[in-house]
Order: sequence, then structure tokens, then C-alpha cells
Amino acid sequence: MAYQKPSITKGTRDFGVTEMVRRNYIFDTIRSVFQRYGYKPIETPAMENLSTLLGKYGEEGDRLIFKILNSGDFLSETPENSLKEKKSSDIIKYISEKALRYDLTVPFARYVVMHQNEITFPFKRYQIQPVWRADRPQKGRYREFYQCDVDVIGSDSLLNEVELIQITDDIFAHLKIDVIIKLNNRKILSGIAEVIGEAERIIDITIAIDKIDKIGTGGVEKELAEKGLSNEAIQKLQPIIFLKGDSFTKLTELRKILSASETGLKGIAEVETVFDYIKSVPVSSNIEFDLTLARGLNYYTGAIFEVKAKDASIGSIAGGGRYDDLTGIFGLPNVSGVGISFGADRIFDTLSELKLFPENAGATTRLLFVNFGPAEEKYCLPLVAETRKNGINTELYPNAAKLKKQLDYANANNIPFVAIIGTDEMNTGKITLKDMSSGEQRKINLHEITNFII
Repeated sequence: MAYQKPSITKGTRDFGVTEMVRRNYIFDTIRSVFQRYGYKPIETPAMENLSTLLGKYGEEGDRLIFKILNSGDFLSETPENSLKEKKSSDIIKYISEKALRYDLTVPFARYVVMHQNEITFPFKRYQIQPVWRADRPQKGRYREFYQCDVDVIGSDSLLNEVELIQITDDIFAHLKIDVIIKLNNRKILSGIAEVIGEAERIIDITIAIDKIDKIGTGGVEKELAEKGLSNEAIQKLQPIIFLKGDSFTKLTELRKILSASETGLKGIAEVETVFDYIKSVPVSSNIEFDLTLARGLNYYTGAIFEVKAKDASIGSIAGGGRYDDLTGIFGLPNVSGVGISFGADRIFDTLSELKLFPENAGATTRLLFVNFGPAEEKYCLPLVAETRKNGINTELYPNAAKLKKQLDYANANNIPFVAIIGTDEMNTGKITLKDMSSGEQRKINLHEITNFII
């Protein structure tokens, strides 16, 4: 019988022990900061109704949603003429009612509407779960990846934006990643669309600008022309987007350019307020006003954020923004929210590239008791239980084996300490503790072990 060689889907990955311990280091760091700021955890299903997701991410986003085929003979309900046309956009409504979630924000809005009578507003939640996108796999871009989202909904205060910046700064300070936090406002982009005479094409403009790092200025201009923007409007747009100077200089110049746009001026005022608040809180990260930041998702209406590591080749490692009426599409209008999403997989790649994982981030066990035989096993069992009770992750090697084999096991599993107990140790009531990194050995009492390990 021929066996099929096993494989996994492109854009997905297996994670071994070391990788999982390191990923949990990221999750634990992020979770602890979220909780410190008063955010509470929820989870939503991996699957959502397709109708919940479609139309929330723009035309390109809709194409990247993983649709799930209906159970049974799904084609029997599809009209013959739709099958003959072979247009997937016409067929999909007959063959698929569910999809894998594209992000955590839209499911969160759906959750808020469904549970509005059970939660207290403003509602501060965090969510750490996988999402799926039918994207082309490449470095830093996967089809299955984890997002760590933090949102506050039911408040339009700009203090929330300031808090998200503090959270971002706090997380990356703990992870020791030097980042730039980029800030813009969709109202400013709407104002720019107004003054160049293309107010109705704000979605096309933001989607194109959002790709500027990938396709360059020429690519953005080409895409805007293909979307129907006039050459005059495109020429007006470029010098605005590429205003020079620090954040204060750009905002001052923008006030002149957008003087005829009430929406644009409101966006400038919001950005200035956030910068003013930030002056009074301890934030070590660079915060930069960036007009080329657009965030292509349709639901953003106010502040938008993006975070990039200064010294890494990975692109954005976190991003988010303000959405004023995302719950309105589910029947709960005028509930404003703002949030930011941390890409755990990109943060992992950044920490790996910059070699910033702590030395013990690959270890789960801190102490291994060696096993020399039945008498030693029986002697060690209560000692192992005691060290575990004292908070030390401990193993007892399961079989009697040569010392070298057991020490090799400790090295292979990054176990930093080994407890060696033979006849002499049992007679004296001592433990020989070996430090695997230095090779140093010392005889100690059991109660002293925490002084060396924790």
C-alpha cells in the first residue's frame, strides 16, 4: 500500500515545543498588559455567518475571506443559469452560508450587539485568537495567524486613543522591541479627498494609499487612475500626502490646506488632542503623524494606528483605529469604539530576527531529577512533589539510565538544572544540584533549592 507523504496547507505552520513556549511568552506578556489596563477577555467562534463578514472589509478584503461550503448536496439549490455563468460571486450565496473569521473586530461588534443587555458600557475587552485570510503566503504574511486585540466600545473619548498608545508602548517595552507608533485620522483623509474634488472616492483613495509601502508612489497613482480619479486630483494629492517636517509642522500646514473642510479640520483637532495628552504620560516609543497611513478597512472613521519595529525587516506588527458605527450594521447604531490589534506571528518573527527572546524562553522544565533505579525513584518522588508545590517546573526521568543519557535529555530540552541523587545523597539527606550552563555542582538541602532555581 502506497502512503501519501503528509503535508500542511500553504500559509499555515506547525509549532514545536520551543516555538510554543516562545509564543506563550508573547501571549502572556500581551495578556498581562491588557489586564493591567482593566480589559477583560472574551472569545468568539472560529466560524461566523458569511453575511456577518461580507461588506465590512472592502472589496479586496471580501475576496480574502475563507468561505465554508454548506453541508450536503449544496449544488442542488444553485440555479442552473448561475452554474452555467461560472461566476463565483453569483454562486457563493447558494453554496456557502458560513466563513472563517477574517479579523476579531467585526465578530466583536456582532458580540456587543447580541450581548448588549449583559455588558456595561464602556466595555473594555481583549481577545487572543486565530484568524484566517485567503492571502498569498509570503514572509510575515500567513493564511492562519493569531491576533491579540484590545478594544473599548461605548465611549468616544480621545482618552481611549491615548490609553491604546500607552498599552502599545508598554507591551513593546516589555518585549524590548524598539518601535515607531504611526498615527493618522480618517477624517483628515476624508478632508483631503474633499479638497482634491474626489470626496466620493475616499474608499478608493485610502485603499490605494494603504499599499504605498508595497507598490510605491507610482503604483498608487496608477491604481487611483484605474479607479477613475482625474489626473488633476492625483497631482493635487501627492504633495499633501508627502508633506515634510515633524508632526507639528505637518499639522500646521494641513490646517491651511484643509481650511475649507470641516471634517478634515475635526480630524486635525483630534490628532492634536491626542498628541497633547501624550505629553503628560510616560511613553518612550516614537509617535509619528504619518499622512500615508490609511488602514484600508472600510469601518475606520477616526484615529488610525500602525506600529513598526525600527530594526526589523517585518512590516507592520500592530494596527487599529476608531470605528464610530460598526455595531450599527447589526442594529445597534451610534456606539463608538476604538481598538488595536497585535499580530502575534509578526511579533514572533521580529523577536526571532532581532534575537530578543529571553534565554529561558525555550524552556518549560526548570529542574530534572535523574533516575538511577527503583530505590532512587521511590526516594525522589516526594522530593519532586515538593519542588512542584514550591512553584518549580520539575520532571523525574521515567527510566533508570546512564547519567550521560539523562544529562543529554536535559540539554536537549533546555532544562537548566539537574538534581542527582544516588546512595551518598540518600544517606546524607543532600541533593547534588548541577547547573547545566556552567557545569558547576553543589550539595544542598531540598529547602535551599529555590535559592538557586527561582
